[in-house]
Amino acid sequence: MSNPDVKAFFDEATFTVTYVVSDPATRRAAIVDPVLDYDAASGRTSISSADAVIDYVHEKDLGVDWILETHVHADHLSGAPYLREKLGGQSAIGAQVAAVQDTFKGVFNLAGLATDGSQFDRLFSDGDSFRVGDIEGRVLGTPGHTPACITYVIGDSAYVGDTLFMQDFGTARTDFPGGSAAELYTSIQKILSLPDDTRLFMCHDYKAPGRDVFAWETTVAKQRNSNIHINEKVSEQAFIAMREGRDKELGMPKLLLPAIQVNVRAGQLPEPEDNGVRYLKIPLDAV
Repeated sequence: MSNPDVKAFFDEATFTVTYVVSDPATRRAAIVDPVLDYDAASGRTSISSADAVIDYVHEKDLGVDWILETHVHADHLSGAPYLREKLGGQSAIGAQVAAVQDTFKGVFNLAGLATDGSQFDRLFSDGDSFRVGDIEGRVLGTPGHTPACITYVIGDSAYVGDTLFMQDFGTARTDFPGGSAAELYTSIQKILSLPDDTRLFMCHDYKAPGRDVFAWETTVAKQRNSNIHINEKVSEQAFIAMREGRDKELGMPKLLLPAIQVNVRAGQLPEPEDNGVRYLKIPLDAV
């Protein structure tokens, strides 16, 4: 199995990890879960996180074939359009993004939003394949956190989105529209059926209690043996009961409202109004 080079970029403001995954032989690359910086207090966006990715791509003389989203993120705005403009590559997400778009089109009254995923260049389904240079990539459908969640397996590495966190932190919430603890359990079993030494890369890290440093890389074997929510000693029924109970106590992600209405558009910001200013909506008493 081929071993891609993996460079992580951690955005502490949103606890998000963006990855540049590249084939050392051909110098072709994919970017996974890019971030557009957004300050909620001021409404300002910036491109410093995306520019750090661009600098690395240029430094390593890489060519970008893919900009991959693991799901419609609720905790950061996607930097995919800016990176696609500067570096090229096809944007991609899971085909079930259509269900997410359909749900939130009504919430935000987005009359002109197409709900067929056509904002993205490629919609992936479970079992689809792609390539990063000479390295084979394949798609695992891993719904549960959201209906559109997918895991990208590229060579000996896998990018799991929010499905799993580091083993000392656990698993994703399932209380978003279309989420399901039962589906999440099944999805995680698919990930844990990969070879033991498969490198797993998380989309986020929040530091587990007692851990002083951020971490985002682990292995299938470590997750299977010691994930605090789902390991060989935890039954499906026990996991579902735990996950649903925890979800009832969780608050809303602080950037959910701006993030969702941008990310269902594949990261495109709303068009400027007649005064030249773009606006995001905050639905009152609707969520």
